[in-house]
Amino acid sequence: MNIQVVNNGRISYADALSQQEQYFRDAVAVHRSGGPAQHRLFFNEHHPVLTLGKHADPHNILFPKEALSEAGVEVYRTTRGGDVTYHGPGQWTVYPVFDLMELGLGVRDYVHALEEVAIRVLGTYDLVGERIHGASGVWMHTDTPMPRKVCAIGIKASHFITMHGIAFNVSVPPQAFHWINPCGFTDKGVTNLSLEVGHRVSMDEAYHRLTTAFSQVFDRPLEPLTL
Repeated sequence: MNIQVVNNGRISYADALSQQEQYFRDAVAVHRSGGPAQHRLFFNEHHPVLTLGKHADPHNILFPKEALSEAGVEVYRTTRGGDVTYHGPGQWTVYPVFDLMELGLGVRDYVHALEEVAIRVLGTYDLVGERIHGASGVWMHTDTPMPRKVCAIGIKASHFITMHGIAFNVSVPPQAFHWINPCGFTDKGVTNLSLEVGHRVSMDEAYHRLTTAFSQVFDRPLEPLTL
């Protein structure tokens, strides 16, 4: 089975979430009826927004709602795992709605595969991305006092169907994360692909490298889909 890829480009978090939730419900219904459900991958570049995982500590948001509102930063409580993170321009937020049974993956292996996607993209630039025990996502400079996250991961899986996913920092400035303790950490930082390679990487270029890595890691061909 292939993976259908939807590139939404710049889109509000609310609109992308509604789209994702509808397809998630459809995929669950297909799976319950005997499946398998069609894999679908949603790429989004959000307007500034903070999202909190279902067990996130709201104290990791460092500014009052009024300041966030004045700055045009929305806040959403979500059903994914993980703490609080920032999404905004210069970041690909990618939502795989995948059928884990069809892929033959458990949840832990699935998260490992998502991390592998980011690690492979970094590898195409001769950069090293790593995992840190107890801290999901993909990190750089792990041998320093301040490891820096380049890709955050937070998922939900129900009835073998996934939603939410990864947030890969292409050129979003690390300062954009000053609203929060990213992912709940105070002893770790944030970086992006452009900073690490020393020049600005376009969103289009990162999109093509991410889609290639998804196809390789999940061993499925990709099919562009326009909704």
